[in-house]
Amino acid sequence: MEDVQIILSGLWVALMLTYLLGDVLRIFAGDFTAGQVEGTKFTQPMLMLMATLMLLPIVMVVLSLTLQYPLIRWVNLIVAIGLFIFNLAGVRTYPGAYDKFLIIVGLVFNVLTVWYAWNWL
Repeated sequence: MEDVQIILSGLWVALMLTYLLGDVLRIFAGDFTAGQVEGTKFTQPMLMLMATLMLLPIVMVVLSLTLQYPLIRWVNLIVAIGLFIFNLAGVRTYPGAYDKFLIIVGLVFNVLTVWYAWNWL
């Protein structure tokens, strides 16, 4: 196994833990209303989308360790860029400074993932 695969897996773990920390802090801060997002009740399709987005970093840990180069290089690039764009578009919607900070940390993890995958030879 190559060092880059381990680094990429570690970056995906760090991103997932950052997302989870944001969720936990949002609950403790009272910025979260159970069963709702921004005043809208959760629907099954919304929950499936949320589950899929949160599952991506977990799946990427496994894929980064198991898929062969060069396929895994491109998968890392595509998923990291996609999550970067998604989170960048939503950063304004988070109310707390801690949320914005954690989103920026997540964006840095995305940039590092892209950098390592792009420079992987």
